[in-house]
Amino acid sequence: MYSLVPWSEDLDLTAFYAEATRRGFTNNSSQRAMVDCFRNEIKWAVWILYYKDTAVGSVAAHTLDDLGYRICARTCAFTDMMPIDHLRTREGITNHQNITAQFFIPKCIEWAGDNDMYITTHPSEVGTQRLVHTVWGPLLSATGCLEQAFNKEYRGHVQTFWKLNKDVFLDQLSKVKNGNEIPNRKKTINSLLHTRYY
Repeated sequence: MYSLVPWSEDLDLTAFYAEATRRGFTNNSSQRAMVDCFRNEIKWAVWILYYKDTAVGSVAAHTLDDLGYRICARTCAFTDMMPIDHLRTREGITNHQNITAQFFIPKCIEWAGDNDMYITTHPSEVGTQRLVHTVWGPLLSATGCLEQAFNKEYRGHVQTFWKLNKDVFLDQLSKVKNGNEIPNRKKTINSLLHTRYY
């Protein structure tokens, strides 16, 4: 039912870009906004989430100067178009019952390996960024999964950099119930928990 596919020129994302535009998700409304903005990075990746063959989300990751990696960039999920729709509830966030926790962060961890990883937020009105900054980040910080590291001018905004505590996050995620919709989720998480990168 779900698949997380690396972005490529071959994907027809016309309907996805139109839906993102309709919802005010300007960072996901075109290839230029969602993908091309990372082409100057040393290393980058963008993934598209499909549910029943329909593109319903996206996420990106890239190198971050000398800090490590920025993950969960260009995060977008059309939660009303899939069964896992709890991203906007406190319990859904802290219990990792959402697409970001169950798909996007594990994929970013797998891609970035054993490097420091940061998620950036700022109180913009674009899309749902203000809610991510004021609710999602602080809630995950309270669980120990994120640590508010510092604020820095980045990509035209003063942004908060949240450092991901990978082992804490993966341990909590491995204990999450009701993940039946996600094929091989437990196997993937256990593999990430026991992978050492050298």
